[in-house]
Amino acid sequence: MQRALVGNLLQRQVQISRNQITKKVIRSQLPCDVFINHRGNDTKRTIASLLYDHLTRLRIGSFLDNKNMKPGDKLFEKIDSAIKECKVGVAVFSPRYCDSYFCLHELALFVESKKKVIPIFCDVKPSELRAVNKPNLPLRPEEIVRFNLALEEAKLTVGLDFDSIKGNWSDVVTKAADVVIESLIEIEDEQTRNQTTHIVF
Repeated sequence: MQRALVGNLLQRQVQISRNQITKKVIRSQLPCDVFINHRGNDTKRTIASLLYDHLTRLRIGSFLDNKNMKPGDKLFEKIDSAIKECKVGVAVFSPRYCDSYFCLHELALFVESKKKVIPIFCDVKPSELRAVNKPNLPLRPEEIVRFNLALEEAKLTVGLDFDSIKGNWSDVVTKAADVVIESLIEIEDEQTRNQTTHIVF
């Protein structure tokens, strides 16, 4: 009797684990509406993850590298594809953002793909953001030009300012989510208008 009960519990645990893995795989393969661009060491465990979780609860498909990528994925291929598929990019700028090649590459791809970018300036002023050649980040001259053009575009975009010492995490995440939702509605409305104007009667 006790052995059968233990066996049933183990079987149920295996089924729950399989269901969780299946959901994770399906979620990682779904196209995303929002791509969250961020410097992992600065903001992954705070604003980036909080925003991802908030948007997920609202059933808005979002991409965050540690949530959507799995072992074996090719970094640039997966990230570039997600950016090209998404409708809106959220760029979480932080003090060491410009030390990351991936952050700068993702931002440049947003701008070059003509995606709407919502900047969040977290503990950094827009004027402090600049791509330069550093010992820990050797950049070719054409990459410096490309990345600085993307940064200038972001600096000239109205964003959210956040001070992690004085600010409230919940407030900035809610505001960012509201702006994302408004942006997605605007994009959807524009696509609908474009489709109706192309209908031939």
